[in-house]
Amino acid sequence: MRSRVLMINDDSQNAILLTKALTSGGYDVRAARDADAALSTLHDWQPAAILMDLDMALMDGVDLCRRVRLKSPVPVLVVSGSTDGGTEVTVLDAGADDYIGKPFNTEKLLARLRVALRRSVGGSEPSALDVGEFLIDFHDRRVRVHGQPVRLTPKEFDLFVFMARHPNRVIPHKTLLGAVWGQASEDQSEYLRVFMGQLRKKLETDPSNPRYLVTEPWVGYRFNPAGLM
Repeated sequence: MRSRVLMINDDSQNAILLTKALTSGGYDVRAARDADAALSTLHDWQPAAILMDLDMALMDGVDLCRRVRLKSPVPVLVVSGSTDGGTEVTVLDAGADDYIGKPFNTEKLLARLRVALRRSVGGSEPSALDVGEFLIDFHDRRVRVHGQPVRLTPKEFDLFVFMARHPNRVIPHKTLLGAVWGQASEDQSEYLRVFMGQLRKKLETDPSNPRYLVTEPWVGYRFNPAGLM
């Protein structure tokens, strides 16, 4: 079965080119030009992933990304021509799973999409992982803390799962980046900073003074499943 990809782009020429590339790559594609059409298609069609151009004239792409994330954990890949590093951080903070700068190589784009879909679907997993004060449900891709469900985005879930599988160990930045985003992203330390901040907001009682997701200065992060310092 061909994976469904919702493409949000208000540039007709770019939309046609990307649709051809995605279709050739084996995907079933639907295009939306504005926020209303995108959210309607998301609800009715239930795509496996969203590829969204941030640089659209008639809508705020960051706001749309937030609205998508409120409705669905579907992987969101954002494409942008902005050279401002702050834009990437803003987009990731808004709930995107990946950020791809223009100009980009089509094969690289397809590779990043495949990674996002693999992370979302998952492979052969045990049904759950019970570690410390956390219960990870692999089937529903949900996490419970003290028995309370917490909704994570696909990338947040992947990052937390990797750390949960290596409890009480210092995990270097590059190791986490390579495991969750692929080797090509091993130098993108901003990804970790943003997503770790998001995880702490959802999993920590006091995100500014984390007990579970602890920073090891200049090295990486450590997961303390029992919250003991």
